[in-house]
Amino acid sequence: MQYTIQDKNAKIAVLCGGMSSEREISLRSGKNCLDALKRLGYQNAQIVDVTENIMNDLKGFDYAYNTLHGKFGEDGCIQGVLEILKIPYTGCGVMSSAICMNKEYTKKVLKTANLPLIKSVYLLKGENPVKKILEADLSYPLMVKPVSEGSSFGMSKVNCDGELYDAIAEARKYNSEILIEEYLEGICATVGILEKDGKPFATEILELRPKNEWYDYEAKYTKGMTEFILPAEISEDMTNKVKECAIETFKVCNCSGVSRVDFLIVNNIPYILEINTNPGMTDTSDLPAQAKVCGIDYDNLVLLILNSVGLNK
Repeated sequence: MQYTIQDKNAKIAVLCGGMSSEREISLRSGKNCLDALKRLGYQNAQIVDVTENIMNDLKGFDYAYNTLHGKFGEDGCIQGVLEILKIPYTGCGVMSSAICMNKEYTKKVLKTANLPLIKSVYLLKGENPVKKILEADLSYPLMVKPVSEGSSFGMSKVNCDGELYDAIAEARKYNSEILIEEYLEGICATVGILEKDGKPFATEILELRPKNEWYDYEAKYTKGMTEFILPAEISEDMTNKVKECAIETFKVCNCSGVSRVDFLIVNNIPYILEINTNPGMTDTSDLPAQAKVCGIDYDNLVLLILNSVGLNK
């Protein structure tokens, strides 16, 4: 069931902050969304900084607007709490949130639909990384990533075995499970997926040209560190291909409401990097910029997402 929240007196919890490494980004997203909800007339919307007491803190709320990023907010945990409390919420449901937060399981699901993926290996604690890399026929340079982390936390590019172990140690500060991916050079692109009347549609594609070697945390959240090309300077054929691939990814992973799919386009192949089931809503975030080019300003983007509550059932 989809709700259209016409009752301006509805009590809306804007969930933000939380207990993940992306806490500060989430607080920025939450404040922006709260300001938009107030401008839209929802005067009973308020910030709820998520802690271990969230079950009590949510008492009396009619809806939840989720602006949490990372662990506990984007991995199915808060979604499960909201299901138990019977509070309709924005964004993806329990299962899709859990799958998309884990880069390895995302790949497993997308592989069933024959969607383009970069060659990689999944490294568990205690396994020999060099042996696994050789078995997978991977060669340097490689990208080392925590399997369940956002905002490029714990990610490193490595060029040899000597750098590999330091990169794994850094990634394991965030997750014990690691994804080691072939490093490819190409066009970094991202596309938002929104829903209207239960039907997903793609925003314009944003091309990212980071001033650093790759799109790391500094490039993502520091003004001036990335050149944003919107719409992306790619062919019409590739534009259509990326949008179709993003919508198919959204559907295959059973996403709802809002997501953002990141790509690396190499030799005319749009490789899927990851799915963000709760994209950032800060001043420098990708989704608001993509929506704006589609004629959807920030307040209407917030309203569109708000009116998706219930689609995750």
